[in-house]
Amino acid sequence: MVKKTVAVAMSGGVDSSLSAILLQQQGFNVFGVTMKLWDYADVGGGTNTNSGCCNINLIEGARAVCAKYNIPHHVLNLSEDFKESVIADFVEEYKKGRTPNPCVVCNTRIKWDVLLDKVQVMGADFLATGHYAQVEFYPRSGRWVLKKGLDQKRDQSYFLWGLNQDSLSRTLFPIGKMTKKRVRQLAREYELRTAENPESREICFVTDNNYRRFLKDYAKLEPKPGPILDEEGNKVGEHSGVQNYTVGQRRGLNIALGEPVYVKKIDPENNVIQVGRAQSIKASGFIVNDMNWVSISEPDKTIECVVKIRYTPREFPVKLAVLDNHECEVDLSEPVASITPGQSAVFYNQDVVLSGGIIKEVKT
Repeated sequence: MVKKTVAVAMSGGVDSSLSAILLQQQGFNVFGVTMKLWDYADVGGGTNTNSGCCNINLIEGARAVCAKYNIPHHVLNLSEDFKESVIADFVEEYKKGRTPNPCVVCNTRIKWDVLLDKVQVMGADFLATGHYAQVEFYPRSGRWVLKKGLDQKRDQSYFLWGLNQDSLSRTLFPIGKMTKKRVRQLAREYELRTAENPESREICFVTDNNYRRFLKDYAKLEPKPGPILDEEGNKVGEHSGVQNYTVGQRRGLNIALGEPVYVKKIDPENNVIQVGRAQSIKASGFIVNDMNWVSISEPDKTIECVVKIRYTPREFPVKLAVLDNHECEVDLSEPVASITPGQSAVFYNQDVVLSGGIIKEVKT
């Protein structure tokens, strides 16, 4: 029987490192690939080589793990693809007054598009990553199903809603049924150099975690001050540029109205920020576009499920109705605050990812 070959996307972290070792022990032919996605000279923010993905230490960590276990390792320069897909989307979304999620875009357009195609040419039958998620084939429906990782605190299925059936059929998540504690324990037992590497949760190409600086320096998006209006249209302050704010934001408004107020709406066309009291920023529903039906076919009727509107464990019961042009209308069972255009809405039935899309507009 011919061994299957797996390419492991290795960031230099503990999760992907252990994934490579586990697959090798399961009998697969394994090779590691580390993506070079951006240059410090391009994105600015200093040259802290200990921060973010794509830094020298992490690349060397991935290489060291592969060398220890005789796994071939390759570094692929995908910086142009990343710039055109992920960074360009990040900038354009902020120009529109929306708050993007670049990790979702990277997974959909880079890892499971550009990278998947490249490793297939290199001889891989599968692409594996260190995500805390699971993929299974359901014979009854004839579909590949994306599921939450066993470790609910680390579950990363939220970021993977853009994967299609072909991608899922060629994907492996070796640590999807493990806890983070167990992953680190095994990494220590295998004496992996990456066993104690800290987690990185910031936007990787914003190395100083200052997206306002990035938009100004990289995208030349100069902040343009403008009015902050209350719900009645009265000017109550001045903002420093619409790209510096996100829906639901409270801190940094520099206004005093006798009670807390939050960013309710961002209007980049008129350069206006609208604020409202806590109750007024709660929404009864929202519209989602760019819908991708992951584990089920697009339904022909309204369905009941739960939604995540950000990467937290909290879920909200909803009714989900399909519209035209890859859009859906979402009705919440109870009002929810700070639903943010540009963020991902991911729909679940228990631990199964049904679908996902981008929040387009909010219904108050």
